[in-house]
Amino acid sequence: MIIDDVSKETETKMKGAMHALEENLNAIRTGRASPALVEKLLVDYYGTPTPLYQVATINVPEAMLISIKPFDKSMLKAIEKAITQSDLHMTPNNDGQIIRLALPMLTTERRRELVKVVHTRIEEAKVSLRNIRRSAIDDLRDFEKEKMVSEDEKHQGEELIQKLTDKYIETVDSTGKQKEAEVMTV
Repeated sequence: MIIDDVSKETETKMKGAMHALEENLNAIRTGRASPALVEKLLVDYYGTPTPLYQVATINVPEAMLISIKPFDKSMLKAIEKAITQSDLHMTPNNDGQIIRLALPMLTTERRRELVKVVHTRIEEAKVSLRNIRRSAIDDLRDFEKEKMVSEDEKHQGEELIQKLTDKYIETVDSTGKQKEAEVMTV
């Protein structure tokens, strides 16, 4: 009973770590335009840092173009400033209505840098999964000390949590390989 609860909670946390990894990887630029590249950019919205998707409509009309149409035209300058100050290395084109971001072709050198970023994000996700595993195993040990579970149940729970961890680490690795291939595709 307690083992199942710990297992379910651990799996929920690991799913959250996977979701965070996928969001991080989506924000890494590949050869195509994607709204995920800019939607999390923080824009100064009347003194409050606000994600871009909350103040503008983001579209991808062409494979290498992102268009951003603010809900309030007075936000154009703030959006431009946020894009310019970001690590996207793109120059926004403002026509007074819409901001357009033309994505330049990625060089081989830039692709290699992006692969390094992918590897860093993958490693961060693995560390997160291991921390979740450690926390769950600590919980099981505490339950054993409090005589809520037997030693055998604790060992079964530890094995179950280790299997979960292995499964999610495999998923992280395969997700990372897919993203790396996507980045390196010309």
